[in-house]
Parts: sequence; C-alpha cells; structure tokens
Amino acid sequence: MTTFVERIEQSNSNPSDPRNREVIYPDIDPESGNLATPINASKLARGFINNLSAYRPGISVQQRGLEVGLAHGYWLYGPFVTFNPLRHSAHPDLIALSSTIGLIVISTLAILLYAASHPPQPIATLTTPNPPQDFSNPHGWRVYAQGFLIGGLLGATIAYLLVANLHPIQTFF
Repeated sequence: MTTFVERIEQSNSNPSDPRNREVIYPDIDPESGNLATPINASKLARGFINNLSAYRPGISVQQRGLEVGLAHGYWLYGPFVTFNPLRHSAHPDLIALSSTIGLIVISTLAILLYAASHPPQPIATLTTPNPPQDFSNPHGWRVYAQGFLIGGLLGATIAYLLVANLHPIQTFF
C-alpha cells in the first residue's frame, strides 16, 4: 500500500495529471517580463481593467482625470474624519475636508511633476491591449491633472456635505 506522499510523487511525472499543466506562460515575448497568468488573462479581469476610467475608450483626458479625482476625493475624506487627531474638536468635518483638499493638491502636484518629466509612451500589455495615447505627451498629463484637481475637490466637498447633513438625510429616509 502506498502512502499519500508517495502517490503525489508518482503523479509528478504523469503528463496527463491536470496539476502538471503550465498555467503561467509568456504573453508574447518571453523576454518582456509580462506573464499571462490565470488572473490577468481572464476575460473578467481584462473587462474590469479596460472599463476603468484610465483605459476606457471614447472619453477625454479631462474626463478621465475628473472621474479619478471624484473617486479619490470622496474616499479620502472618510479616513480623515475617522482618524484625524482633531476628531474630538468642535469642527472635525471641516478639518477633514481641509486635509483631504490638501492631499488632493499634493497629488495633483505629483501628477504635474510626472508630466514635466516627459513620461514614456504607454505600452500595450495583455491586460490593456489598447492603452490610450492621451498619456503619450506632457500636455495630456497636464490636462489629466486639471481634471483630477477639479474632481478631487468636488468629491471631497460632496463627502463633506453628506457627512455634515447626515442627520437630516437619515430622518428623510
């Protein structure tokens, strides 16, 4: 009678065993370092990533920045309200709003610095076969940064208004 470990060792040399199939292989060129895995080669992952605002076809650069900025401004507000050192003061919501706006401005400056460094051309990969060419020059990155700043300020303001008016909203529903 063979043990469990011996059976596993015997199956290692069996080519018909499904556990011995290759699941990670090079995308196109094995020297590129871009590997196709069951995660990034799946239709679900490619569909999700290609529908993000950075890769979605048919929208302008400013709209891309606006969508990303709205999301970041909205979700950055929450940690500043919750973990802010002045959360027990008279106006923690306004302090969180100013902190969020400060971080959005710093992030916008970082994007503008990246734009000034003449970033490389977007590269087509397995997950993003058609990257937007809007990010191929510094002008596209500057327009993206403008949209990011406007969207971030709007997102933070919307989050502040929702938190500041939470009690009237709860009584309405």
